[in-house]
Amino acid sequence: MILKHLVVGPLGANCYIVGDEASRQGIVIDPGAEARTIIKAIGELGLSISVIVVTHAHFDHIGAVPAVKEATGAQLAIHEAEASMHIGPFARMIASMTGGSFSKSPHPERLLKDGDVIEVGGLRFTVLHTPGHSPGGICLYGHGMVFTGDTLFNYGVGRSDFPGCSHRQLIHSIKSKLMSLPDDTVVYPGHGPPTTIGEEQRGNPFL
Repeated sequence: MILKHLVVGPLGANCYIVGDEASRQGIVIDPGAEARTIIKAIGELGLSISVIVVTHAHFDHIGAVPAVKEATGAQLAIHEAEASMHIGPFARMIASMTGGSFSKSPHPERLLKDGDVIEVGGLRFTVLHTPGHSPGGICLYGHGMVFTGDTLFNYGVGRSDFPGCSHRQLIHSIKSKLMSLPDDTVVYPGHGPPTTIGEEQRGNPFL
C-alpha cells in the first residue's frame, strides 16, 4: 500500500493520499487546502485517483476539493448528512489563499452511509458514521488503519462547540465505533500525529 501524508492549510489539516501498488489506483482523503501540493504529490506517486473522500464538510478539510477533483476526474464521496456543502465567505478566502478555489460548490457523486464500503483497486475501506464533531462525520477503516477526520486525535477528540455538534454524541461515536477496533489499529487523524486505538484506550483523557 502507498500512503502519503500532507499537512495543508493554516490550521494544519492532514490530507492523505492512499494508493494500491498493483493497480496504481488511489483515494484522496480530506484535501483541505494547497491543491497544487496535493496534485503534485499524486503525480509523483504515479496514482490515478478514483475517489475523493471528505470526512466532514468543515472548510479546513474541503478547501482544495474543487481543484483536486478537476485535476483528477475523481468522484467526490461524503456522508449523506453533509451532502449540501455550504461554503461561506471565510472558507472561500482561505481556499483562494492556499491554492484552492470555490467559484462553485462541488457536487458529490456518492453519498455515504454507515457500513458502506469504498473499493479502489485492491483497497477496501469501511465507512463508520461517527457524528458529534459534525452531523455527517465519518471515519474510514481498513487494512489495519482508520482515518478519523476530526472525530479522534492523538490524546484528543474533536471540538463539539460548533452548530450541529454534540459532545455526548461524539464520545458515543468514539466508544461504539472506534474503541471496538483492534488495539494495534493505526489512527490517522485530521490534525496532528498518528496514534493507535490501544494507545487512546489507555491514555486519552477525554475517554
